[in-house]
Amino acid sequence: MMNRKNLTLSFFYYLLSAFGISLTLKASIGVSSFNSLNATLAEFSQIKIGTITAILNFLFLISCLLLDRQPKLKNYLTMSIALLFFGSAINLFTYFVFPLFTLHSYLLKCLLFILGTIIAGIGTGKVLKYQLLKFPIETFCLFLAERTTYSFKFYRYSIDLFCIAIALLLTFTFHLTLMVREGTVISFLLLSPVISFAKD
Repeated sequence: MMNRKNLTLSFFYYLLSAFGISLTLKASIGVSSFNSLNATLAEFSQIKIGTITAILNFLFLISCLLLDRQPKLKNYLTMSIALLFFGSAINLFTYFVFPLFTLHSYLLKCLLFILGTIIAGIGTGKVLKYQLLKFPIETFCLFLAERTTYSFKFYRYSIDLFCIAIALLLTFTFHLTLMVREGTVISFLLLSPVISFAKD
């Protein structure tokens, strides 16, 4: 019974994280490193950003399945369902809810971004606390760290840098909207402490 309750809460906080990410997108002052790639690919491909986010996470999830020495298919199925809801929630807020209002003040955009980052961080931290749902990128980095001499932090930052590099390459090559901006820096400084606070 307790496990079911915690799983329900995990799904709720997973969706809360999606809500926070959507707020950072609405602020339009740049986004986190991974989301900068998602947003750039979404503009380049004309596929909704929530769908792109889910697809990239699915790729990491498949990689985790291949690296997992003791894979539990039930857990991966649950994660797949969570990712579908995650991507759908981002699409819902980004394309149907948040277009109903506009922000003209740069200060308000910054405040909205900070709020979104805090909400996303709380959602992520709580999901990590319950340990029932995983975030594919973090799990992928953990598996790699277990099998090599490099640390989890090394792989996680490497993915961040890779995402930023690809986002910038696509942006300047195809003249897309620049997603690596001040919001990327704010997210880099703020997100991890909020996740740690919510997790403890």
